[in-house]
Amino acid sequence: MNIVNAGETIDRSRFSFFHLSLMFWCFLIILVDGYDVVIYGSVVPSLIEEWSMSPVTAGAIGSYTVIGTALGAVLFGLLADRIGRKKVILFCTVLFSVFTPLSGLADGPVTFTVFRIIAGLGLGGVMPNVIALTTEYAPKRIRNVMVSFVFCGYSVGAIAAALVSRSILPSMGWKPIFWIAALPLLLLPFILKAIPESVSFLLDKGKDQEIKKILTKMDPSLQIGENTRFARRQSIEPGSPLVKLFEKKRALSTIMFWISCFSCFLLIYAMNTWLPKLMLQAGYSLGSSLIFVAMMNVGAIVGTIAFSRLTDKWGFKKVMIPLYICGAIALSAIGLTNNTLVAYLLIGVIGAASVGVQNISNAFVSQYYPPSMQSTGIGATMAFGRVGGIVAPTFVGILLTMNLPAEMNFTVIAIFAVLGAISIFFVQERYSYYHNENKEVIGGESDIQDEPITGLKA
Repeated sequence: MNIVNAGETIDRSRFSFFHLSLMFWCFLIILVDGYDVVIYGSVVPSLIEEWSMSPVTAGAIGSYTVIGTALGAVLFGLLADRIGRKKVILFCTVLFSVFTPLSGLADGPVTFTVFRIIAGLGLGGVMPNVIALTTEYAPKRIRNVMVSFVFCGYSVGAIAAALVSRSILPSMGWKPIFWIAALPLLLLPFILKAIPESVSFLLDKGKDQEIKKILTKMDPSLQIGENTRFARRQSIEPGSPLVKLFEKKRALSTIMFWISCFSCFLLIYAMNTWLPKLMLQAGYSLGSSLIFVAMMNVGAIVGTIAFSRLTDKWGFKKVMIPLYICGAIALSAIGLTNNTLVAYLLIGVIGAASVGVQNISNAFVSQYYPPSMQSTGIGATMAFGRVGGIVAPTFVGILLTMNLPAEMNFTVIAIFAVLGAISIFFVQERYSYYHNENKEVIGGESDIQDEPITGLKA
């Protein structure tokens, strides 16, 4: 009987149409996530006027929505490790593709909030599983790039939301902007066919034939006989995956990941929910304020693509920490300039230092934990991070009621970029799974034991 290590086979695979298809559909799913988050910020001024809400109430609605995403990240992260990532991704996609459009039918803030929370459950649940699935099937040499590219979909969705809102709001109002989010329902049959199930999940269930089909589809040149059996890189650790996040000297890094994600999500949701309003306060029109949202996410895309490649050379920490610091400087400076071009540049830096850093962090976290814990690890990190998203809309809403100068509002928000940099500094990369994976391969020593681990340096 021939024993094949499925993880090592994937690590050494060449980039193929299989990987391209996986990236495309995962990118599309995350695009909808970005669209959903930003459309609320785009319509907040309209909702405040139509429903006679205060900034604090509008911020609270944004916070309640993020509570749904936080719960979804934990619940569906844990569930995916038990029933499979593909099933969870499909269910979550249906959930947010139904309830986001329903939000556009709401006739008041209460109904609107309920629909947004339910949609948030799906949005929160889909992201950690898409990260884990992309990480699992990415060849090792381009793993960081693949994961980071998929999460550029978030920024593309955010740009689409800003541009669609700018086009539709003046003539059709805010409701059609939400109805557009139903489009993924038409793509479900294609997603069902294109996305594979997690290899680690199939290994747990002993479904060798399904693994064989996936690996052959990934690389048709592979010669896999009928008597082939598949092994994982390491045995499954008994006990709760959530508890295991704090064992084997991972506790400090787990907490630091959570704080970093909290800081990042606070920056992201503060900007995506309130940037149009903040820029209005700084003297810009609503139309140009929505363009600032688009520019922020252009910066996020450029930052993600450019800096994710640098992680292969320098490691995650040497890239993420300077980005956080640059973001803090840009936030402090944005309220001090009246030059539109300079403001666009600073907003782009803020995008790279918030959404861009989070995209890179997703790759970092997904490679830190073993495959059997990845969905749980990412889900728990993002759930704690979403607390920052919960705090951000209400926090900035309160800031706006204090009538502080525009530059002071941005400076207060910048403090959290500094906190993110400090937390990443204390992450201990030497205890990561992908740093030590070759010492824990079933059946003995690996023949690639001395090969450097991409993006994770001791």
